[in-house]
Amino acid sequence: MNTGSDRGTQGSAAESEVGSEVESAAGDATQQTTEEAPHVSKAPAFIKSRRTLHLSWQVGVFVVGLAVIGAGIAMLVLPGPGWVAIFAGLAIWATEFAWAHLVLRWTKRKVTEAAQKALDPKVRRRNIILTGVGLVIAGALVGFYLWKYGLTLPWHLKDQ
Repeated sequence: MNTGSDRGTQGSAAESEVGSEVESAAGDATQQTTEEAPHVSKAPAFIKSRRTLHLSWQVGVFVVGLAVIGAGIAMLVLPGPGWVAIFAGLAIWATEFAWAHLVLRWTKRKVTEAAQKALDPKVRRRNIILTGVGLVIAGALVGFYLWKYGLTLPWHLKDQ
């Protein structure tokens, strides 16, 4: 009789251990989905299967990403969407490199925070006031220049 009751007690203890292991495994799976899975290469399987081919792929991705980022930096001073190109180059790098993936994720988070902050009515009001003050100051400077020198361009001024 004792053996049966012991077996029943042991069985329920074993079942509770298995149940807690299953629950902890489910909890771990939930944590992995809320956190991010480790970064893996987005290269096709046949490229990843050969080390030299995969290394060549990564060098190619790095060069293309560097060219796009370089073009974006040039577009910061030239006409064009400079920041968009820089972020596109970073996204290209993020397909192969974990560090670029982390930088891109951090950047997305910061841009989202800045966008949310910009929607705050107090911040918007402050930005509108600062823009207005800046425009008034710029208008006053342009007006003073026109009053003093007329429509003469600055590089055509002779000691007047």
